[in-house]
Amino acid sequence: MTAIKNLQNYLLPWLDVCAIASWGILMLRYWHTGKLSLLIHRDYFWLVIAGGISLSVVSSLKALDLLQKRTNIPDVRHITLFPPGFSSALLLSTAILGLVITPRAFASQTALQRGVTEALQATRSQPQAFRASIRPDERSLIDWVRTLNVYPEPDAYSGQKVKVQGFVINPPELPPEYLLLSRFVITCCAADAYPVGLLVKLPSNNQVYAQDSWLEVEGEMITQDLQNKRQLTIRASSLKPIPEPQNPYEY
Repeated sequence: MTAIKNLQNYLLPWLDVCAIASWGILMLRYWHTGKLSLLIHRDYFWLVIAGGISLSVVSSLKALDLLQKRTNIPDVRHITLFPPGFSSALLLSTAILGLVITPRAFASQTALQRGVTEALQATRSQPQAFRASIRPDERSLIDWVRTLNVYPEPDAYSGQKVKVQGFVINPPELPPEYLLLSRFVITCCAADAYPVGLLVKLPSNNQVYAQDSWLEVEGEMITQDLQNKRQLTIRASSLKPIPEPQNPYEY
């Protein structure tokens, strides 16, 4: 029994080292693989990178300290709500899940649940500058939404050329000749990401575009009366399938 307790007391500090190191590796791996952009705003990347490096350094120093004191078996007897090592085991298992499971960008199901809008929400991060002089055909989807936020009269943009990218949403209430082209805007982290989008009127070729597929849409702006509302709509002349961008969110 004493030998088992001594072994347990010896292994528990190493469990702490593994838990700390795994979280450092997880943070740095998400940054290195570009998956960090699916989780938080780019303004906060430096916090995650600094945290990952700090945890890696702490775990290395703690491991060196344990190796130097390997002949001394620590006594970890103390009163706790959970068994010794429970917290470290929980942290370690969570980090392992993060390493095994790849985060994915939000798609149409989440967009429909959160409600696609043409308005930008308030954000605590630094807002992007509004550039009124930008050419209409060079505006991204989020640029068009920002423009509508400044001047929401759809007739003001009729006839302007447009070329935007986004993923397809096919809301059940829309007529079959329309789809919704959408992007998620992230203000702090994925938990507060919200979808924005614009209506697209399809050419009369009866082609169906799959939900969540990514398109580059070219055409011109028109005003359409849909759902008892005058809405700015892209009359598409070209719809080209594209791969999902490495960073599918807008800022």
